[in-house]
Amino acid sequence: MSETHKTIFYPVANGDTEQLILHNGRRILFDFCHRPKREEDSTPEIDLKKHLKQELDDSKRDYFDVVAFTHADKDHIQGSTDFFWLQHAQTYQDKSRIKIKELWVPAAMVIESVERDQQSSEFAILRNEARYRLLEGKDIRVFSQPKELMDWLVPRLQERGLSANARDHLFVDAGTLVPGFSLVQDKVEFFCHSPFVQHCEDGDIVRNSAALVFNVRFQCGNQTFDFLEVGDAEWCDLEDIVTTTQAHKNDDRLEWDLFNLPHHCSYKALSDEKGDKETTPKPKVKELLMAGRQGCYVVSCSNPITDIKQSYESVQPPHIQARKCYESHLKDVGGTQFYVTMEEPNATKPEPLLFEFTSQGLRLQKQASSGAAAIVVSPAPRAG
Repeated sequence: MSETHKTIFYPVANGDTEQLILHNGRRILFDFCHRPKREEDSTPEIDLKKHLKQELDDSKRDYFDVVAFTHADKDHIQGSTDFFWLQHAQTYQDKSRIKIKELWVPAAMVIESVERDQQSSEFAILRNEARYRLLEGKDIRVFSQPKELMDWLVPRLQERGLSANARDHLFVDAGTLVPGFSLVQDKVEFFCHSPFVQHCEDGDIVRNSAALVFNVRFQCGNQTFDFLEVGDAEWCDLEDIVTTTQAHKNDDRLEWDLFNLPHHCSYKALSDEKGDKETTPKPKVKELLMAGRQGCYVVSCSNPITDIKQSYESVQPPHIQARKCYESHLKDVGGTQFYVTMEEPNATKPEPLLFEFTSQGLRLQKQASSGAAAIVVSPAPRAG
């Protein structure tokens, strides 16, 4: 039987949470955005904690193999510090918390400064967790290795009697594969597009620019599929990624069958100009959009994007002009559909979007309004 991998997008309003479930059962969670008001069942967002806990219970697990925080903005970490087991603060937690076997964070999350009045914020707690794991030398991957981080780390390693390079094996650079996964064993590999070292230098950290961006490649039989998992990168960051990837002859890592849009369908991921009716993407961003394969899908993790007058005047994402840009380019490459997490199957009660990668193609299996399963299959793109 051919391998089947799954990608699930959760409806958490203008926030991000996606889960990959590999054919061998390993689970990778990207970001975590739990809206406390959803626990009262009065809003359309999913009760993320309840939903994920039930999924893990059903699979007889109390852990994720990987939890990756693309960056530290609230809509990517909200509710995480009282859901996950934190190694640096074990005394203050109960056993019901979900374990993280390996934590993935951008270097910015380790070195970003915290003001005195923010010491108890979720970002500060996650920063402490990342620092603890890095110093202990286990259960973490840190993406990029800027000088500022090493200036913080090396003296602390020396205090432990360790060499300056004792934790080098825990760092992952842009343009390389993440250790611990392979197409041979797991039928998946993670190619790191970003962050670059310059995104974390000189003490001027912009979280969106320093966010994690991956090409996730799935193997299914003799077919391969590519998923672009993008943090809240802006157009200039995406142009850097495209330019650098092309310069290193890794153009295939820009191709995609499934694209998780950055920043909740903001026009700023396309250009510095929103446009009146439709955003015009910058040249290299356009190249990335045109790298979609026939039958591909685009997913916007965002609130509904309605085509009404008020939407064209909206300052905050999602932006209807950006949606029209993505939809027109999706049509140009022979793509299948543009989906919004908070619209499926309807905006009143959205449900998670489930995509399956199989040797027969990329399949969307979503819950229709009637409760019946609606399945859309795109052709298998190419032999691996």
